[in-house]
Formats: sequence, structure tokens, C-alpha cells
Amino acid sequence: MKKILTAFLIGGFIMANVSAKTLVAYFSATGNTERLAKTTAAALDADIAEIVPAVPYSDADLDWTNKKSRSTVECNDTKSRPAMKSTVDVSGYDTVIIAFPIWWYNTPKIIYTFVESVDLSGKKVVPICTSGGSGLGRTLGDLRNVGSKTADWRNGTRFNSSASQAEVKRFFDGALK
Repeated sequence: MKKILTAFLIGGFIMANVSAKTLVAYFSATGNTERLAKTTAAALDADIAEIVPAVPYSDADLDWTNKKSRSTVECNDTKSRPAMKSTVDVSGYDTVIIAFPIWWYNTPKIIYTFVESVDLSGKKVVPICTSGGSGLGRTLGDLRNVGSKTADWRNGTRFNSSASQAEVKRFFDGALK
């Protein structure tokens, strides 16, 4: 009986790891981060959900040379929280990967909206980004400050939007241990 109970418990732990679910939630203004998110989801056999702004960003909104462009104004306003078109359900996931572009060394404020609108308590959370050259900078600390204090925030990284599945998998094999 003791052997059967031990086998049952060990089997339960193994099944818990097998059934652990991962979600890649992403925001992409130009398609680069979407490409990375799809590669990440495929590499990790994860589900994918887009974080869609209620008001889409136009090319003029993304003009970083214009101090009055929407994205520049949002980045400079710590209280800015652009509305999402719909919520993303993270309740069935153990791990949530948040993919986004870096804007002027910052996280787009719609990511703050997302992080504040979902319950990440007890989940592993890994930010990843695309950028022309900037890394994550202070992104992890900023997201920790606005997100769940009981989430297991993990260090993320910057990927090229054309990163391979093997490259992504290699990073997450270490990041999710």
C-alpha cells in the first residue's frame, strides 16, 4: 500500500509539471514583437494572446521624433494607462510571458494596463522585448512595481524579432528553472 501511495504521489507531481501551462501575452505595434511572440509560443508549446489597444497606434502615433506623438506622450506620463480592447484571461496559466517592444528605453504603457488588469499572483512572469538596440533596462523593476507583489518575477531578455525557436527555447530553459 505504501508503494502504491508513493507511486501515486510521484505520478501526481510529474503530471503537475506536464500540465503546467504557459501563456505568451504580447503587444506589437509594427509586427516585430508579434513575430517573436509566435516563435516563443511555438518553441514552448504555449498559448498566445494579443494585448490589443482600444485605439490602434498609427504611424504618426509611433513617430519617436515628434515630442507630441501619442507614444512619446504616453512614455513620458507615468500615470498613462492606454485602454485595452479586451481583457486577457491568465487564470489557467502557471507561467505568463509578456512580450513587447521597448519604446525609448521604456515599457509601452499598455503593458502597465495589462499587468494591472490581471491577477499574476503565484505565477512565473517573464518579460521579453524586441528593440532596435535597447535592452530591458529597468523594465522588470517597473513591472514589479505596478504588478502583483506575489508573482514570481523572472529576469527577461531582449530578442531580435527574427530569433529562432532554438534560441528562444535555450533562454527559457534557464529562465524558467
